[in-house]
This record gives sequence, structure tokens and C-alpha cells, in this order.
Amino acid sequence: MAVTKTKIRLPLRLVLLTGLMAGNLALAEPLNSPPQLPQPDTELVNLLKESLEGADSFVDIYDAQVWLMAKSQPLERFIDDEQQRYELLKKIHREATKAGLQPEIVLAVIEIESGFDRFAISRVGARGMMQIMPFWKKELGRPNDNLMLTDTNLRYGCTILKYYLDKEDGNVPDALARYNGSYGTYKYSEKVLKVWDKHWR
Repeated sequence: MAVTKTKIRLPLRLVLLTGLMAGNLALAEPLNSPPQLPQPDTELVNLLKESLEGADSFVDIYDAQVWLMAKSQPLERFIDDEQQRYELLKKIHREATKAGLQPEIVLAVIEIESGFDRFAISRVGARGMMQIMPFWKKELGRPNDNLMLTDTNLRYGCTILKYYLDKEDGNVPDALARYNGSYGTYKYSEKVLKVWDKHWR
């Protein structure tokens, strides 16, 4: 799939993720080289603080049933237990909706970032399903936050992704690249959009 710099408008309000995501996080230097880490801007820091102070997200029971059943099938490739799938899907839907994102794009990001492994740790130290860098806890003054906890990880990740989507004025490839830390290239964005189209849309 060739992705150009033209704006791509995904259905609903699509949100893009930070440059802090997981396994493919393109930070050139290891965590012990702080000067090389990106400096988050004040607006994003404040946004994260607000989101962490605080969803449910479905309009009604019928909508919930339809959505959960539809997304449970592709998620079965990663999580065998049906009840665990439903619980995770509800959390993803809630946090994505709270942030103003389409839950399906969040599912695609998680698939690429961690394969739905909440204990995933990248080579540069990004953690959890949405591969959040630990320096965010210090920036927010929340050193005790556990990024391996699904709710916490999703709250960080969805807030960051939404921020970059807004920053890029709805340009999904650019927002995804920022989330991954690979701004200016589109390999990561293409991977996310491909699985979004194939498994989650």
C-alpha cells in the first residue's frame, strides 16, 4: 500500500498515536541517553495529566454486542479466552472513545506495537500494549503509574495518539509516524493502516 503525504480521512474521528509506541519505536539511542529522547511539548503533557485524572462508551447494549462480537473474531488470533477478549475490547473502546479516537485504529496500532501483549517491552524500553516510554511518568509527575496495567497504558497511548492526530490536522500517516517516532517516513504508518484495513475496519 503506497501512502503519500496527502491527507487520509478515515471514517469517524480517527486519532493518531504518539511517537512513543512500541516494538518498532524508532529512537536511535537507548534509554540511558536522555539527551536523545524527544522533548514532549507542554500542551501534550497537560493533556495527559487531565486524561489521567479521570467512561461507559457504548450508546446502548445492542451497539455493544454488535461491536464486541465483530472485533472478538480477529482478536482471537492473539487471545484465546473469549471473556478476556471481551474485557479487553471494552477497555479499548472506552479509552479510544474518551480520547476521541476510532477504536479500530487503536486496535490496529496495538496489533503492530505489541501483538496485544500487555507485558511487552521494546529494545528501547517502551512498555505495554501501546508501547509507552517510561519517561512520560516523570514528565507527568506520576512515578508510581504502572505502564503494564492495561487501563493505564491505554489511557496514555490513546491520549498521545489523539494529540498527534490533531497536531497533523487529521493526516493519519503523519500522526502515526509521530507516534512511532519515525516522522518523515511511512513504513510504520503503512503497516498500521494495512492491518486496520485487513482486520479491524
